Amino acid sequence: MARAGLTTERVVRAGADLADEIGFENVTVSALARQFGVKDASMYTHVKNVRELRQRIALLASGEMIDRIAAAVAGRAGKDALVAFADAYRAYALERPGRYRATHTQLDPALVAGTTSYRRTAEVTADVTYGMLRGYGLSEPDLTDAVRLLRSTFHGYCNLEAIGGFGASRAVETSWRHALDALHVALENWPRAEDEDLG
Repeated sequence: MARAGLTTERVVRAGADLADEIGFENVTVSALARQFGVKDASMYTHVKNVRELRQRIALLASGEMIDRIAAAVAGRAGKDALVAFADAYRAYALERPGRYRATHTQLDPALVAGTTSYRRTAEVTADVTYGMLRGYGLSEPDLTDAVRLLRSTFHGYCNLEAIGGFGASRAVETSWRHALDALHVALENWPRAEDEDLG
């Protein structure tokens, strides 16, 4: 009876919900089958194995996350865009920990090749991220360097916050705001690659 309503999309969404509850690494086909009250074999109509299940969760989560960021950044520029981007990133990471962990999965090219969801997510990610940074007057190769700085800062901060890694008495929110102020200053005063060439 539970089996009749199963679709690949429903299975993947349930897997993403389960990841938020028990951790992305703990999501298995068996655990998901128990959620639906079916035997493991019933799941294999929708996903081949646990690797494909996790890959599909990663695709779903990446799309959700960038859509949230894109909505937050829309119509903003400069520091306003940076703060909106960062706040949306952090909110997703903290509210959806299993999904967020999934977004750092190395995707299998064979699985994502030709999928419209992957292409769309990749395009929106590039448009939003690089568009926001171009507002600071950056171009390649500085854009790539800036993306790496922002990603490592946001990811590191969110990971540490999630595990209670900030032990000092100063409010974590206050430190976050100051970190964004510092990133804004860094982006406004970016050491240009062309200047390195001249030096």
